[in-house]
Formats: sequence, structure tokens, C-alpha cells
Amino acid sequence: TSCLSVMDPAWTTTVLLVPCVVVLTAGFFYLYDFIIGLLSKTSVRNKVVVITDALSGVGKECAGVFHKGGARLILCGKSWEKLEELADDLANASDPTVTFPPKLVLLDFGDMESMPEVIAEILDCYGCLDVLILNSSMKVKAPAQSLSLEMDKLLMDNNYFGPVTLAKGVLPSMISRRTGHLLLVNSIQGKLAIPFRTTYAASKHAVQAFFDCLRAEVEEYGISVSTINHTFISRSASDNTQAASSKSIWSLLYTKKPLGVSPDEATTEIVKTLNNKRREVVIAPSLPKVAIYARSFFPNVFFAVMAAGVKSAAASEKM
Repeated sequence: TSCLSVMDPAWTTTVLLVPCVVVLTAGFFYLYDFIIGLLSKTSVRNKVVVITDALSGVGKECAGVFHKGGARLILCGKSWEKLEELADDLANASDPTVTFPPKLVLLDFGDMESMPEVIAEILDCYGCLDVLILNSSMKVKAPAQSLSLEMDKLLMDNNYFGPVTLAKGVLPSMISRRTGHLLLVNSIQGKLAIPFRTTYAASKHAVQAFFDCLRAEVEEYGISVSTINHTFISRSASDNTQAASSKSIWSLLYTKKPLGVSPDEATTEIVKTLNNKRREVVIAPSLPKVAIYARSFFPNVFFAVMAAGVKSAAASEKM
């Protein structure tokens, strides 16, 4: 009995502390979500925001956040029916008295001949634009010798020529108004070249270099240029399973965790970047960030790791 009486205060303290910790943790996450929501509203309210691939996971998440934040959205995508469905979903989930109905534009970077008409249509929606989010991407994984020239060109159109052409098309409007924000959502392979992704990595390096150069050119006009490099965006359970089962050495360089970077995590970074106007953001764990520096300062070590990864993958396939 005496022992129990001695332990009673400790148990009492524990019982009281646990609910307090739970409440404080819940309060923290609530406050965080509130702040992010507030930032999205202050950053895009009444602003014209273009999302180049509104039908992707990140595109839909951005559309939802910015629509509720009062942005004048221009949603782009390859399917008119799916764009209309997305617009209906946004309208049903928001208050029409404080939001604007999205404008819809068909956009396919694989069809470069249509780009002049697309640019004109985007500018005609509101006569100008404030934010251009370039989040479109095409991925291919294959040995270099197996990729045709047609596939190489298609990748470059989707990942480089398309985004660059659209950015150059809207720049005169931004320059004349001396304001605007170009935000490129790019793969970490714009900074790291991973085996079996030759043309994909080349296209990502090219578009990264373009916007890095453009940043300095347009700064005098009050235009911001930001790049966000992520490992990979998790879209479905199959993607997560594939990432978790990957055995290659270099897979550690571009996987953040078995579930990857979720669309809402990427959207949170986009919102923050639009507010703080950071020039460059890397969404990745420590290892890929170290690899970026290793590529610059210890290239031979980096190349050796990449080669070892190829040998490891080949050995695992034979087993």
C-alpha cells in the first residue's frame, strides 16, 4: 500500500500529461494548417494563376488550395472532359461568393504547333497573369540505346520546349506590368543524372538551366523565378509499392520515403515559395542533397556509385 501511495503522484502526472501532449500536438497541426491556408489566401487572392497540368496530383491539389484562396485560376490539361470535371468539383467544394469560376484551356506540350494559339488563349482569359506554375512532365525510363529519336524529341517537347515556349510567351505581359512569378516544378534529376533516364534527365537539366538563366534576366522587371526540385511525387499505391520494392543503389538518391512526396506536401512548398519568393527549393532527404554536392566536389566518387548501382541492378535481374 505504501508503495502504491508513493507511485500515485507519478501516475497522476503521467495521466495528466498524456492528454495535454495530445491536445498540444493536435493544436500545432491545426495552427499549421490554418497558417498555410492563410498564406494561400494572401498570396493568390484576386491573382491570375495558371497551372499547366491541373489534372495531375499536384495540379489538382494546387487548384483546390488556390481556388479556395480566391485566385482567378486558368486550368490547363490535355483532356477537356477531365478539366470540366475538375472545375465542377472545385465549384461544389467552395463558396461561389468568394471564389472565381476557373477558366479552362487545352494544353499539350507534345503539340508544339498549337502553342501560339494556347498562349493567346491564356492571355485572353484575363488580359494578363500573375503566376505561372509549370508542373507538367513526361517520364521515360529505359537504356539510352533503346530510345528512338522520336521519343527523345517528345520528351524534350514536353519537359523543355513546351514550358520554355509558354514562359517566353507570357513574359512580355509580365514585363509590361513589372510583376509576375514563374514557378517551375522540376525533378531532382534537373540536378542529378540517374542511369537509365538519359533523355529525361537531359530535358530536366535543360529546363533547370533555362530558368536559372532567366531569373537574372527578369529580376530588374520585378519578376520572380523559382524552381522546386523534388524526388518523386507519389500518385498511387502502385507507385508506392514500386518505390518500396526498389533494390537499386541509386534509388536511395531520389526516393524521399516509401510513399514519396505527396501532392499536398508539394503544394505546401509551392504556396510557401510563392510567398517568400525563394529562388530555389529542393524537396529531398539528406542523401540526395549530399549527392548534389558530391557530384560537384567529388565527381569520381559520384560516378562510381552510379556505376555500382547499374551493376547491382543487373545482378538482381539475373537472380
